[in-house]
Formats: sequence, structure tokens, C-alpha cells
Amino acid sequence: MTVAIDCIPAFQDNYLWLLFTDAERRRAAVVDPGSAPEILSALRKNNSRLCDILITHHHADHVGGIKELREAFPEARVYGPDDPRIEGLTDLLRAGDVVCLTDSSVCFEVMEVPGHTRSHIAYYQNDHSESACLFCGDTLFACGCGRLFEGSAEQMHASLQKIRNLPADTRVYCAHEYTLDNIAFAKWVEPDNPQLLAREQEAQALRARGIPTVPSLLATELLSNPFLRWDQAAVIAAAERHAGRPLMGPAQVFAEIRYWKDSEFD
Repeated sequence: MTVAIDCIPAFQDNYLWLLFTDAERRRAAVVDPGSAPEILSALRKNNSRLCDILITHHHADHVGGIKELREAFPEARVYGPDDPRIEGLTDLLRAGDVVCLTDSSVCFEVMEVPGHTRSHIAYYQNDHSESACLFCGDTLFACGCGRLFEGSAEQMHASLQKIRNLPADTRVYCAHEYTLDNIAFAKWVEPDNPQLLAREQEAQALRARGIPTVPSLLATELLSNPFLRWDQAAVIAAAERHAGRPLMGPAQVFAEIRYWKDSEFD
């Protein structure tokens, strides 16, 4: 992706993603600005103009800064899913739409990924010049996935399958620093997964230095995230042990893993 991306911490464990779409950092876009002051501070530091706001879903920690940011930059366009719970949208999106950031060549394809919420979307960019990137809100986390607040397990499984089908070198920009907690649960599912154990050591080292563990690579998720590994023998066996019965297919395996984490770890 031919833009600089800054990770802006907010609240207790949120990440707001600030994208600079020109080499001089004069134009910017933000993904899921749950809080405005941190974004406004970063924009002032870079003497940047906010041109675009990309929203994945309606939760307050993802949309809470829209009003203040629009007051500071009234010309900024606000993209998001067609959901009346999100105030201030200028452009309503659905699957297959393309969002091109103002005065730049950076464009995102919109993916509908319901499950965490019923109207959740993600933004995927792949210009084939370097690694693709995905801004996925709370659908996929590093070594985890979002809780099912509004959608069903079947919906979330289908949404994650869409993500699983993306190129393995896709960089996944999720919205929270949940990685170590997610790994702790993943070790109950696959305690002998060497990629997972190595990932834990890497994540611990990053957090000890105050460095975010995201973005992650989709390839890493495919090797260590139990919520994308519903077709792996070890994950199937763990899910069936927890359920106490055979499970019929990948969607049921995913649903049991999600239920396991909800009931015993969250």
C-alpha cells in the first residue's frame, strides 16, 4: 500500500488507524475514529488535512469521534455501512463498492462481514505493487475474532471465510490490542501448535517494549488463530471435546470455539 499508516492508541486498548495519502503527509484518512482528540493532535503535528473517514461498524469506540472531526474538517467524507445508528455518514456502502481516498490513487474494495454486528464491513486494498491490506474493525483480531453481538455464528464463519480467502501476505489492521489474551485462549485449543507458541513469545517481546502487535499477516493468522483453523484436525478434536459430541462441519466447529471462549475466557 503506497501510504504511510500510523497507529494511534485510544481508550484502554483501541487502535485508530491514520493514513497519509501523499508523501508530504498533507492529506489524511482515518479508520474507525472512536475518539477525536488523538487524531486531531496527530493531524496538527503533521500539518495535515483530514479528507476521508472510514467506518466499519456502529459501536461507539469506532464512531465516537466523527462529529468532532467533521466540525474541524467539514469537507471530509464519511464512509460506512448503511446503518441508521451511525450518525454523520456522507456515503453509504455495500459489498463490492470501491472507495477511493480524496486526491489519491488509493482505493479500497468494500467487503460485507456481518457477525460482530449485522452491518459490519471491511476495507480491502490490493494494488499488487506490495502487500495487500485489510481494515477489518472487530471482525478478525490478531489470534482471535469479534464477539457475536448481533450476528450468528454461521454469519461470522462466512465472513471469516471471505477473509481467509484473501492473499496470505495481506496485512490485517484490526482495532484492538487483544493479542496476548487471544493467544492465551488459543493455547487451550492448540497447546502443541509450534507457530502459536512462537507467536506468543514474539507478542510478549513487542508488548514489553510498548510496541503494538498489529497489524498481523493473514499467513500468521492461518497458522495460529483458532477462529480461522476450523478445518484443522487439532482444532476439530478440541472443539468436539469441549462440546462433548461430534460436530458437523466447519461452521459448527467455529461456533463451538466461539462459545468456548465466550463462556470461559471473556
